[in-house]
Amino acid sequence: MKKTDVLRVWGRVLRGHAPFLSLEITRECPLNCPGCYAYSPDHLGPLITLRQLSDYRGQDLVRAAAAVVRRLRPVHVSIVGGEPLVRYRELGELLPLLDRMGVEVQLVTSAVRAIPEEWKHIQSLHLVVSIDGLAPEHDARRSPATYDRILKHIAPHRVIVHCTVTRPMLSRPGYLSEFCRFWSDRPEVRKIWFSIYTPQEGDNSPERLRAQDRETLLQELSATVRFPKVHLPRMVLDGYRNPPRSPEECEFARLTTSLSADLRTSITPCQLGGNPVCQECGCMASAGMHGLGRLKLGGLVPLSTILNASIRLGKGARPTSRFES
Repeated sequence: MKKTDVLRVWGRVLRGHAPFLSLEITRECPLNCPGCYAYSPDHLGPLITLRQLSDYRGQDLVRAAAAVVRRLRPVHVSIVGGEPLVRYRELGELLPLLDRMGVEVQLVTSAVRAIPEEWKHIQSLHLVVSIDGLAPEHDARRSPATYDRILKHIAPHRVIVHCTVTRPMLSRPGYLSEFCRFWSDRPEVRKIWFSIYTPQEGDNSPERLRAQDRETLLQELSATVRFPKVHLPRMVLDGYRNPPRSPEECEFARLTTSLSADLRTSITPCQLGGNPVCQECGCMASAGMHGLGRLKLGGLVPLSTILNASIRLGKGARPTSRFES
C-alpha cells in the first residue's frame, strides 16, 4: 500500500468509516470447489444462502455498485463472488469508473474465462487468481478452471497468484516450494500470495489443518521466501503464528465492510461469514494487519493501540460507524 493510501486509510478511520470494502459482485459461479466459504450454508446466517440471494445485472449492477462505493468512500475495494468474471461485461464499465474515482480495486477470480485484454490498462486494478496447488490437485478441485485455461487467460496480463493452503498440501515435503517454482517462472505473475484454509465451527473436512500441521506449514512457508515473487512479509507469518482470537481482535474485520450480492446484506463477522474459527484464521489480510498491529512504535507503543484509539475517536465523530457492529 502506498504511503498516501495509508494516510487515506487513517483519515477514514478517524472519521468513523471503514476504509476497506469487500463486494460479492454476483451469486453465480460455474465452479463447485470443496471448502468454498461463500457457498457454505451459514455464510449469510441461518435464513438465506448466497445462491438464494437476489443480485444485480447489466446497468443496474454498474449503478448499484458505484452507488455503494460513493456512499461508503472506501480506499480499497475487493471484488469477489461467486465468480466475478460471470459479470465481465458489467465490470468492463465499473472498473474504469472506479479507477476514475481513485479507488484501488482487487479482483479475485478463478480465471475460468478470458480476462478482457483492455483491463490491463486500468491502473488501479490488481488481478488476483486463486490457484489451489499444483495442476493435478488444482484441476481436480477447480475444474473447469484448469491450469490450461488459467495459463491461456492470464497471458496478456500481470497477475497475483493466490494459493489457499489446505492440509493435503502438507503431505508431501516441498510441495509449496514446487508450486512457487512453477509460478515464479511465469512472466505473467508478479506476486505469489499464500493464505491458510480457515475452517468454520464444526468443520471436519480434509482441508482443515490439525494443530500439529501448523508448525509444519510455517516451516514450509518460510522456505518459499527464497523465491523472489513470493510476497510473505514476516508480519504475515507472525499473524499466522498468532492469529486474532475473535473478530473484535481482528483489525481487518473491524476495518472492512463486506456486502453480499444484493449489495445490501452484510457479511459478518468478517468477509468469510458464518462462524469462522478465528484461532485458526489463515486470511492473509487479517494476518498481515494483525502482525502489523503487534509491532511497537518506537519500541514502546503497539500500533494496535494507536488504531484502537483512532477507532474510538472515529466513533465519536460518527456514532453510527461500522465499527460499532
